[in-house]
Amino acid sequence: MQDRAEIVHHNFLTRVQDENLPDLTTTLAESGLSPAQAVEIFESQCLSRQLDNVSRKLQTQGEGFYTIGSSGHEGNAAIAAAFRRYDMAFLHYRDAAFFIQRSKQLAGSTTLWDMLLSFTTAKEDPISGGRHKVLGSKALFVPPQTSTIASHLPKAVGAAYSIGLNRRLGRKGILPDDGVILCSFGDASANHSTAQGAINTASWTSYRNVPLPLIFICEDNGIGISTPTPEGWIKASLGNKPGLQYFYCNGLDVFDTYRISREAEEYTRKTRKPSFLHMGCIRLFGHAGPDAQHMYLNQKQIEDTESHDPLLYSATLLIKNNILDKEKILNLYKGIGETVARAAGQAMTRPKMHSAPEVMESIIPPKRTLPPAQKPEISRLDLFKDDAALMKQPQHMAKLLSWTLADLMNDHPEIVAAGEDIGRKGGAYTVTQKLQNKFGAHRVIDTLLDEQSILGLAIGVAHNDILPIPEIQFLAYLHNAEDQLRGEAATLSFFSNGQYTNPMVLRIAGLGYQKGFGGHFHNDNSIAVLRDIPGLIIACPSNGGDAVEMLRESVRLAREEQRVVIFLEPIALYMTRDLHDPKDNLWAADYKPPANATPIRLGDIGQYGNGTDLCILSYANGYYLSRQAAKILEEKHKIKLRVIDLRWLAPLHKEAILDAVKPCKNLLIVDECRTTGSLSETLMSLIHENLSPPPNTKRLAAEDSFIPLGRVATVTMPGKEEIIEAAIKLVK
Repeated sequence: MQDRAEIVHHNFLTRVQDENLPDLTTTLAESGLSPAQAVEIFESQCLSRQLDNVSRKLQTQGEGFYTIGSSGHEGNAAIAAAFRRYDMAFLHYRDAAFFIQRSKQLAGSTTLWDMLLSFTTAKEDPISGGRHKVLGSKALFVPPQTSTIASHLPKAVGAAYSIGLNRRLGRKGILPDDGVILCSFGDASANHSTAQGAINTASWTSYRNVPLPLIFICEDNGIGISTPTPEGWIKASLGNKPGLQYFYCNGLDVFDTYRISREAEEYTRKTRKPSFLHMGCIRLFGHAGPDAQHMYLNQKQIEDTESHDPLLYSATLLIKNNILDKEKILNLYKGIGETVARAAGQAMTRPKMHSAPEVMESIIPPKRTLPPAQKPEISRLDLFKDDAALMKQPQHMAKLLSWTLADLMNDHPEIVAAGEDIGRKGGAYTVTQKLQNKFGAHRVIDTLLDEQSILGLAIGVAHNDILPIPEIQFLAYLHNAEDQLRGEAATLSFFSNGQYTNPMVLRIAGLGYQKGFGGHFHNDNSIAVLRDIPGLIIACPSNGGDAVEMLRESVRLAREEQRVVIFLEPIALYMTRDLHDPKDNLWAADYKPPANATPIRLGDIGQYGNGTDLCILSYANGYYLSRQAAKILEEKHKIKLRVIDLRWLAPLHKEAILDAVKPCKNLLIVDECRTTGSLSETLMSLIHENLSPPPNTKRLAAEDSFIPLGRVATVTMPGKEEIIEAAIKLVK
C-alpha cells in the first residue's frame, strides 16, 4: 500500500519547484496581514505538517502512539493569529497548526519539543506528563482535550458564560473581562447530540440577550472517518441559528481565513454574542495512521483531495504577493523537516512512565491554598430572618440542605448554583427554595432543560474561578449527560497532570422508595454509572444531620482539593421525620450553624450500636430501613448488633469499614441498588479479601429490575421485613 504522506510530501516539493501551484488571487492587502505575519503562519503550517509526517515514522518504530494528524486543516493557524493568547481555546484534535501559531504569542515557547514529548509519551511532556497525546498548555490557555467528539462544546459554552457572570457578580476571574472563548470541532462532530445541544444552548442564551462571547469553529473537511458530509450541510443546518452570527472562510486560503477570523473576532469581542466560524478544508492521509482510506475512497478521490494541499495554496499566496520565492519556501519547509527529525530522535530517548502509581498520580487534583474567607455580605440574622422560628425546631433533610446551601453561598461568593427549576420554583423538592430571592438570578440560575448543558456550564465556569453547585433533577436524567462527567470533568486533571481542574459539587436527587410519583424515570436505583469513574467522590447521606455536614465537606473538597463531588440525595428521605412511630421525630435534626459544626470528613462512616452478633452494612434508604429493623431485632430477637452507614460511596474508606465489621460474627449487607453492578458486590469482595476468617456474610440487594409505578413501587428493593428475616436466618 502506498504511503500517502510521502506522496503528498514529494508532491509539495515537486509542485513548488515547478511552480505548478493552485490558482489563488487573494492579496496580502486584503487580508490585513503583514509580510512577516504571513510567513509566520506558513511556518506554523509547515511545522504542523512535518510533525504529522514524523508521528507516522515514530509509530512504525514503536516509539509513537498517536497518528490522528492535522494535515489538511493547517489553515487554522490563521485563525489562531486572529485571536489573543488569553482567549481560552477548546481545540479539535486536528488543530496542531493553531496550537503552534498561538505559542508564538508567548516568548520562550518550546512547542516543537513539547509536542514531540507528547507524541512519544515522555514523562517530561509538559501538559499530560506522558499520559496521552493532547494539545494543551496552561500558559497558552488551551485546556487539553483527547478525542473530542463534540464533548467539549458544552463546557466551552459554560466558560464563555462565566466571563459575563463574573462581571455581573463583581468578581475578578482567571479569564479577562474582554476575552472570548474558542471551540473547534469537525463537520462530522457537528451532528452529535452534544454539539447540537451546546449550539442550541448558545443560541438560546444569546436570544435572551445574555452575554456569551463564544466562537464555534467548525472545520469542515467533508468527511467523518468514512462517511461523507453532504455538500452544504453545515451551512444549511447551522448557518441561520437565532442569536448566532455565521461566518465562512476558505481554510485553504490563509489570507481569507485570517480576514474572516478577524471579522468574527471583532463581532464577538465587541457585541459579546456568539458566532459560528465555518472553515472549509480537506483531510489528508485518512482519519489516522491505521485508517485505510482506499477502502472507502477511490484513487481519483484521494488524488483529487491531495491536489488541494493547503501548503500549496499558502505557497501560491507567498509567491504571488512577493513575500517569499519558491527557493525560500522549499528551504523553509525542508529545514523545518530536518529540525523535527533531529528533535524526534532525541525525544524518543526521554524517560517514560513505568508504574501504575505514576500513571494514576494526576487522577486526584492537587490541593490549593485559598485566601481567608471574607466576611459575608449578609448577616446570618438577615439571611435566615424568615426561617427563624423553624430553625428552633428539628427539620427534615430537604429543609436542612436548603439552609446549608444558603450558609455556604453566603460564606463563599464564588459559589453559583444552576439547574432546572431551582430558582423561582425552588427545585422539584424545595431544596433550593428561597435561594434565588437571597442571592439573585445570577447565582441561582434557572437553566434550560438539557443535562449536558447544565454539566457543561459547571465545567466551564470552573475554568474561571467560579465554584458551581449544579443540580440534576433526577438520577435517571444523568444518563443523558454522563459523558460530561466521565469524559470531561473527571479526566481533566488526569490529562493535564493536575494543571487544569474543574471542581464542582453536583447535587443529584435519586435512589428508590419514592411514593406516589415516579416509576423508573424518577426512581433510579443504580449508581453504577458513577462508581467506576476514577477520582470521582460520591457522598450519599441517609439523614438531614449528616447531610448538612457532608455537604459542607463536599464544598470544602471542591474548593480546597479541587475535587469533582457527586452529592446524591435520597428523594424518599427528603421529608422524612419519623423513624419508628408517627411523630417520634427521630429522623429530623436541629440545624447547626457553621460555627457549631461537627464535621463529617471524607470517608467517615456512621455507626449505631456496638453489638457483635450482627453487623448491618448499608447506606441511604437501606440504612434508614436497617435502623427500623434493628429495633425489632434487638428488642424482640435479642440480637446485639451494630448498623453502619457508609455515607461516602466512593472512594470507600476500606480501613474504617473493615474495623467496624471485624469484631462481628455475622454481616448483612443491605443495598437498595440492583444486585448486578451494585456496591454490595464490592463490599463482599472487600470483606472476603481482607478478613480471615470473614464473618458469616449475606447480601440483600434489589432485583435486577426497573422500578414500577403504583403499589408495587418498592417490591423489587429490600424492605424492613426482608432485612429482619435475613438477619434472623443469618444469626440463628
